[in-house]
Amino acid sequence: MEQEIKSEFIENNFSLEDEDEILNKCVAFCINYKLSPSDLVSSWVVYYLNMQLDGSKVQNAHVDGFLHHLQNKQKHNILKEESNVHMYSSNDVNMLLGEEHKDGEEGMLDTPIKQSYFDNLNDLSTPISMDRSPERNGKSISEKSSRRTSSQATPFGQRTNKFLLQLSFNSHSKADDTKDLEIDALGDDVIRRVQDIESCSLQVQGSWPKPGFRFMYDKVEDRFNALENRIRRLSSALVASGECGEPSDATLASQKTLFSVGMVCCDGEGRLNDKSILFQGSVEHSGGQRVRLDLKNLVQFSLFPGQVIGIEGHNPSGHCFIASKLVDSFPLIGSSDLDLPPAKKQATDQNGEPATKASRELSIVIAAGPLSTTDNLLFEPLTELLAYARRKQPQLLILMGPFVDTEHPKIKKGTIDESFAEVFQEEILNKLHDYCAHMGPAARIVLVPSTRDAHNDFVFPQPPFEIYPSTDPDQQITCLANPGVLISNEITIGCCTADVLKQLSGEEVSRMSTDALSIDRIGRLVSHVIKQRCFYPVYPPSVGLPLDFSIAPEALHMASIPDLLLMPSDLAPFIKALPFGEGSDTEKYSRCLCINPGRLAKGVSGGTFVELSYLNNPDQTSASIIRI
Repeated sequence: MEQEIKSEFIENNFSLEDEDEILNKCVAFCINYKLSPSDLVSSWVVYYLNMQLDGSKVQNAHVDGFLHHLQNKQKHNILKEESNVHMYSSNDVNMLLGEEHKDGEEGMLDTPIKQSYFDNLNDLSTPISMDRSPERNGKSISEKSSRRTSSQATPFGQRTNKFLLQLSFNSHSKADDTKDLEIDALGDDVIRRVQDIESCSLQVQGSWPKPGFRFMYDKVEDRFNALENRIRRLSSALVASGECGEPSDATLASQKTLFSVGMVCCDGEGRLNDKSILFQGSVEHSGGQRVRLDLKNLVQFSLFPGQVIGIEGHNPSGHCFIASKLVDSFPLIGSSDLDLPPAKKQATDQNGEPATKASRELSIVIAAGPLSTTDNLLFEPLTELLAYARRKQPQLLILMGPFVDTEHPKIKKGTIDESFAEVFQEEILNKLHDYCAHMGPAARIVLVPSTRDAHNDFVFPQPPFEIYPSTDPDQQITCLANPGVLISNEITIGCCTADVLKQLSGEEVSRMSTDALSIDRIGRLVSHVIKQRCFYPVYPPSVGLPLDFSIAPEALHMASIPDLLLMPSDLAPFIKALPFGEGSDTEKYSRCLCINPGRLAKGVSGGTFVELSYLNNPDQTSASIIRI
């Protein structure tokens, strides 16, 4: 084929600059786009004339632009053919299943059916749109959804190991195993009819800030107040719990043992270490002054910039506070169930009434972006995830950003022909609408944005997406702020897409005791967020995070410890159950299930997601990390 392509170029008075490399690319173009050598060169002539290129030599620098020309041409041909696509009705489905038609039904359309069609029906990645799909504005959802597919084989599409179990948390119960077997058996049918799923309640808690708010107006005063209020709030919680007395000024010289509450700071711009730790007290007790902190007497500690701690010790010189005890966990104050035993906490709902067993059960599929591989914007991982969800039928599907990723090569280069909002609507929302129509009215989806979303405000905390009722009349898609909290079936779920774990990993300085048998560093990083009662406790924030201090105190504060804490990160995926109060016998069963589902797409290959079945508490909950 290379000689044929070369001959066609010569016949059209073109020469090749880097002959071997250009011919190899042209052969790939012919195979991927099903072109003959003459058709390929004819397309090159059109591209050559349209771009008004100089000279008759085909240069390697022009080949990438020629590829883009071929892709646009193929896209145009696909969209042109879509008007003739046949939408299968229930009669067609019955015909394929071999069922007889009842009198009065409309006649079958005379559409030829190939054997390959039957072979593809069992493919998990090819969901069938059932006749239960509602019509909107005279068109079905599947007609409105984007069908921009490519005949070119992608690395993601050619992967062999699909839906592999990476990690399992708790063993499945027999009921779960039976349900999985039933679902697997249903997947072998020619067309699997959708079973009704049990609906779940959904209530957004303090989804703030609201869409359309003004940002980038924070002042130095806002930053000061945000840090000061955080120190005061945690100090008041510690005093109210009775664990310590009234805090004093740690900067004053004294031989007596003092207790103070303040924030960890670094004495320079570099990474924090045990020699550069400063302690900044509150304005109320020390005027906001700082003092060097000496931790030589502590057997173990774990600190990071911005962490609020309580320290006990003395300051003999007035320039260095020698700590003998450190408190980094603060109790919750103001919760109505603090005095209840753990069993009672789990057995009561928000109204104080005994919660039924069903009210604390929830099946969830959790995934975090990017949702498309870096070699294209076909969103193949998202399509595969929705196909998996169609099969497993979870009550709740939680998708966290980025959705339209600013780090995607095509977004960075600006080579797409649509706005970011149009990509989000056509490639993501339309697919989610199809999923809801297929699953029925009980299906629920939660969307959480990311600061890497090109179509949303670049600020943290971040407002939720705006989805107008006309595009989601059944209101099956709920948009959450970042960070945000929601309650589903009496289960509190906290979400934050800022990669705080990755920054904590780079900023933390720690010392562990020599007799420690095992060190769970990931668990320690996650526990910082829970202990600080803050979704993003690091200060100063990461360079790429646009933290707005004028809204941060209300939006970042963790009013209560959630049952599930979702923290997507570039670190390794994990599922961990962490206790609320370390070393407290009365709270040994009060645990938070912390999850990092990983990224759904990693480069040109697939990533991971989480399937979870929550039952009453983390001890009875089963979860799995699955590779897409």
